[in-house]
Amino acid sequence: MNKIVLQFGLLVFFLSLFFFSQEDMAPLHTIFRSFVVFTVVTSMGSVMAIIFIRSINKSARKHDQDLAKNLLGQKKNE
Repeated sequence: MNKIVLQFGLLVFFLSLFFFSQEDMAPLHTIFRSFVVFTVVTSMGSVMAIIFIRSINKSARKHDQDLAKNLLGQKKNE
């Protein structure tokens, strides 16, 4: 998952580099702005990936507990 987030961040970096280079700015300023965009996108993507994986794990854990209760005959209505 981290590899996907990093590659997406690099894609955004190069796209923003292309976009900012269309404006008349100094090359160093263009690279700096693109790096800031890369940092923000990559960190937000990492946070979203962590939240997504935790929600999947929580859902799977709840499903396993419900399945174990059903196999043991400990349903709420029994």
